[in-house]
Amino acid sequence: MFQNFLLVGLGGFLGSIARYSVSLLLKNYNFLNFPLGTFSVNIAGSLLIGFIISIWGIKTDYNAGLKLFLSVGICGGFTTFSSFTAENFKLIEQKLYLLSFVYISMSVILGIAAIFAGGFFAKKIF
Repeated sequence: MFQNFLLVGLGGFLGSIARYSVSLLLKNYNFLNFPLGTFSVNIAGSLLIGFIISIWGIKTDYNAGLKLFLSVGICGGFTTFSSFTAENFKLIEQKLYLLSFVYISMSVILGIAAIFAGGFFAKKIF
């Protein structure tokens, strides 16, 4: 049990560092105040978790600790709902209602599509 906590914690640490790195890389790409960094990590994280979940659906004998490390740890640390909501709050405060609507809609629709795509790729590979 303690090992699982360590795996999730280490994965979360690595995922958070990756998220911060992507945000730094994309901070200079500002298009109409659209939060590209958070949007990018959330869609990429959705793709990755769809891939991971599908692998464990196909290969049930894979290590459960590795699944925790990758899905709950890395993907959980990499993606961020709190930043997503804070950025939407900021857009609404700035009266950028249409941009907030587009951000919310694209995040949800593309996030779900990315999970399906991750599962599709996993099934093709495994």
